[in-house]
This record gives sequence, structure tokens and C-alpha cells, in this order.
Amino acid sequence: MSDLVELLLEGLPPDAVATDPDVTAAYRRDMAGFCDAGAPAVVVHPATVEQVQHVMRTATRLRVPVVPQGARTGLSGAANAVDGCIVLSLTKMDRILDIDPVDRTATVEPGVVNAVLSRAVAAHGLAYPPDPSSWESCTIGGNIGTGSGGLCCVKYGVTAEYVLGLDVVLADGRLLRTGRRTAKGVAGYDLTRLFVGAEGTLGIVVRAVLALRPAPAPQLVLAAEFPSTASACDAVCAVMASGHTPSLMELMDRTTVRAVNAMTRMGLPETTEALLLVAFDTPDPAADLDAVGELCRAAGATEVVPAADAAESDLLLEARRQALPAMERLGTTMIDDVAVPRSRLAEMIDGVAAIADRHGLTIGVCAHAGDGNTHPVVVFDAADPAEAARARESFDAIMALGLELGGTITGEHGVGLLKKEWLARELGPVGLELQRGIRSVFDPLGLLNPGKVV
Repeated sequence: MSDLVELLLEGLPPDAVATDPDVTAAYRRDMAGFCDAGAPAVVVHPATVEQVQHVMRTATRLRVPVVPQGARTGLSGAANAVDGCIVLSLTKMDRILDIDPVDRTATVEPGVVNAVLSRAVAAHGLAYPPDPSSWESCTIGGNIGTGSGGLCCVKYGVTAEYVLGLDVVLADGRLLRTGRRTAKGVAGYDLTRLFVGAEGTLGIVVRAVLALRPAPAPQLVLAAEFPSTASACDAVCAVMASGHTPSLMELMDRTTVRAVNAMTRMGLPETTEALLLVAFDTPDPAADLDAVGELCRAAGATEVVPAADAAESDLLLEARRQALPAMERLGTTMIDDVAVPRSRLAEMIDGVAAIADRHGLTIGVCAHAGDGNTHPVVVFDAADPAEAARARESFDAIMALGLELGGTITGEHGVGLLKKEWLARELGPVGLELQRGIRSVFDPLGLLNPGKVV
């Protein structure tokens, strides 16, 4: 321990190295439940690329594991510490280095908060579309590490589609530059995409070149009530089959709607079995909402209410963003992240309801319905061992259901510790062997985020 701290201080200022157990304990874990977390030996806060390189060279010299962290808003245990590790917190590397309106790019450090970047590029008439629910606090580095998505994915896609190039510090301290700044580029293997979603197991992202888009027009939102989740999902399929491209299409089941009402007093319709929110940022959003409203009614909607203006739209979207905090007020939560083909969405949500009944638990579902990404939230009493065990069983049953329906165990939260065993089932033995081989090329000593992903 003394050798480790002494060597770290050779390349880091004293205030960037923390060993007080009360301080390091705060960096043990992210927001995922049911995931083990160890005790870090030290927490470091580098402010430059050179300091990150020094940390990795020191770790390699002493064979000490390194766990990279951003804002620790993740939901898979990917940022959880292991015993005796260096926690490498990147939150002080928070500079927006460049915004280029001509090339429509932003160059940023990993600690830049998503919302801060969004507001900065908006001043140039541009937008950075990926918007996770935690966008006010999550960092771009964390978004890249988990390959995160958000509410607007149905039209604008996920983080991986906006990362053009990266600077990455490898396990031995070397600096690797991947990708490009140009609109096109296919030189060599796509190492940039390889790092997106790698959860810090291949290297430490210290700079990112991100693609931007022209800022869209303000969106208008429609809310539609349905007597069943099946009819709501029929509407989702009808909207997509008709050729519409909404900027957002979100679904909340009855359990989630009631939880949001209890916390926010928004007055959402508690008698509905499913509430569907559809938004457009097109030149004539009202006309698009009218057309989608007719599709919702044809699918069985009992009430269709288009927002009159941006203020009403923002209120409806805030209800969706409050879904997770509202469910967390009901007890300890486990948040699943299963994505299925849109055509199987109803089977997924109804299957989750059956799993909840079978295990005697409350499970609310909100979903990025436009891309089939569901977020079942399992609520349980952590002080009750039997109920906690049923919660874990239900969580696993939901992932099994997703795979059975042709889906994936994670659409945007990542694998981390929480879903490591399930990743092996999804990939199969050949896929798992190849992924482990790739990891060993980048990190032959196994120092980067050990125990995560594969």
C-alpha cells in the first residue's frame, strides 16, 4: 500500500490521491443492486492524459487492478470496486475541448456531463442526441463505456452511432488513438466501436470525438391510454409499420404510472393499463400526432390527448423521466434492461406481469417502446431474505424470457457484474471465447476492471 501511494504521488498531486477509508468507501459501487463491491486501496482523480498514463504504468508495475469510474450512475455494477484496487475516477477531466459547427463534431474529455455537453452545443444550433434518463449527472465517458441509449433512440440512435474517434490509455500506459474526425472513414478494423460498450475492460477513454446533428425543432408529445399492454404494443407496431419516425415512443405500465403519480402528483390516468407517449420534432408535429392518434384509437386506445404546446410536452416527458425514482420509493429495486424485437414487445411485457404474479412481487415496466427496450423494475424488501431471493429469481426469469423472444439481455445498461453469467448464455461458447481473446490482447495482465463483462 505504501509503495503504491508513493509511486502514484510521483505523477499526481497530493489532492488527487485519496486513501482515507471514509472517502474511498464512497467509491465502492455504482447504482446496481445485487452486485458485490470490494474495498479500494486508493482513489485517484487525474486531471490530464499524462496523469492517467502514470496511473496505468504504476498499476502495471505493481500488478494492481484498476477500476475506472465516471459519475457511478450505472445500473450493472460495471463501476464497482474490487478489493485492493485503484479506483480511477475521471470526473475531473471535464473539459469540452472543441465544438466545430462546420464538421459538426465536439471533442470532449470523459468527465463531461451529458447535459452540460447538450447545452453547450445547443448554443451553436446543434444537438448531441443520446440522452439517458440520468443525463443531468451521467458522464460522456460512462455513456461510452456502457454504450448507453436514452429516450430518443427510436429516431436518433444510441451512443455508439455518435462516437467518431477516441484517445484511449491502454493497460500498460500507452496512448492509442482510434477513429477519425471526418464524416466517413473505413481505414482498418473499427477499434472505436470496440471500445464503446467495453465498460473499461480494454482501456481508459481520455478523449472522444463525437458527431453532432443540427438541433431539431421543439417536439410535441401525445399521450394515449390503453386498456391493455397488448393494445398499446399493437399501436407501437402500427406506428412503425406505417412509416412514421417519431422522435420518442415511450410506454409505462399501470404500476409505473401509479408510482409516478404518488411521487409527483402529476395526475396521470391511474385507470389505464398502459400509457403510451409518442413525440415528433418534424416541421408539422401536430399533423403527425393526429395521424398517430388515429392509429392509437384503431388499436384500442380509450383516450388520446395531444399536448397543446412545448410546456405540456415537457410535463409528459418529465413523468417518464421520473419513472425510476418513483419506483425506487416503493422499496429496493432491481432494474432489468431487456430488449426484444418490437413485434414481440407485448409478449415481453405480459410475460413480465406473469413473472411478477408467480413470484408475488411488484414489477413495474417502462420501455423505450420504439426500439423494444424494456426496463422491468423489480421492487422488494431487501431486509426479507426470502423476498430478496424471489426478486433475484424474477430478474433472471425476465432475462430468460427476453432471450426466448429473440432479444438481448441488455439494450443500454451494459453487462458489468449483474449480467455476466447471462452474457455467456447469449453469446454462446464460441462468441465468449473470442471476446475473452480480444480482452487478453488489450489487457494481458487482467488489470482493467477485473471480473466485469467476460
